[in-house]
Amino acid sequence: MPEIPRDNIRPRFWETQKLETMTKAEWEALCDGCGKCCLNKLEDEDGTVALTRLSCRLLDGETCTCTQYPIRHQFVPECIVMTPKTLEDNMYWLPQTCAYRLLYERRPLYSWHPLIAGNSDLMHAEGISVKGITIPEFEVDEDDWEDHIIEEPR
Repeated sequence: MPEIPRDNIRPRFWETQKLETMTKAEWEALCDGCGKCCLNKLEDEDGTVALTRLSCRLLDGETCTCTQYPIRHQFVPECIVMTPKTLEDNMYWLPQTCAYRLLYERRPLYSWHPLIAGNSDLMHAEGISVKGITIPEFEVDEDDWEDHIIEEPR
């Protein structure tokens, strides 16, 4: 089947709308569900943020989803709610592949993003998500978190 020229395809909402004008459903759809933002991070004195394989206690490490997303603040009060207003202040710790970051920086989404690929299978297959690599934070003493620093998955 021949490829349809991009000019003949209607623009997708994230290509035409500003982040601050998106509906709640559109905003939530931008999240690729990689789970990287649910990994605990360590920040040193100069502001450098290191990613660990230690996940929030609510992250399901196989599906990369929050097990209590609608009520997560009841369990994890410090969980940051990403909105257009909080985005800039939290950019420094967002994953490099995060759709919120990419669109804020006026860059396109990756072809593996579920909005483009149609589901999250490609993202998981390409090792972009944290699927299968996490350890729940409660299984490791906080003094040992540095032993679990990792590079951001792709």
